[in-house]
Amino acid sequence: MKTEVIHGQIIAKANHYQAVPGKGGTKRIVKDEVIRAYERTFMEQCKIYRNRHISSRFRLFVKVFHRSIRFDLDNSLKTLLDCLQMVGAIDRKLKRFNIDSEY
Repeated sequence: MKTEVIHGQIIAKANHYQAVPGKGGTKRIVKDEVIRAYERTFMEQCKIYRNRHISSRFRLFVKVFHRSIRFDLDNSLKTLLDCLQMVGAIDRKLKRFNIDSEY
């Protein structure tokens, strides 16, 4: 098992969307600059698993450090999985995976 460390504070995606004007007076929801900056940082740092295109079952071990005990872990894991898809580590059509925690 290879370990890859991504430095920086993982961002909970649900807290970083904003409504902007869309066509015809409608509104659309887009990511704010905070989440975009984290995604860029993640993509720059992710080297080992880039373009692996994992499409079978896999185990993901994650250690997340945060300054606050009010941390939104579930939305942060969504950010992590989205970033792994962006760098091509896991395929978008992947439907099953295991997340294990170690205490």
